[in-house]
Amino acid sequence: MSKIFIGLAFLGILVSLGSAFFYLMRDKGRSNKTVKALAIRVGLSILLFLSLLVAHRYGLIESGGIRY
Repeated sequence: MSKIFIGLAFLGILVSLGSAFFYLMRDKGRSNKTVKALAIRVGLSILLFLSLLVAHRYGLIESGGIRY
């Protein structure tokens, strides 16, 4: 379940970033659509980070550490 959530969050972040690039190229910075798309991307990134912290705290996911 957590892998699906993480994958969907990454997909949402990439779609938001792509739409921001599209609006930047199409509108040439005359509208606020680029800013809104980037704000959504930042919000999704923060939500993903916080949900990973909470999931780790409650034992839903485990860290593997660095292996040499």
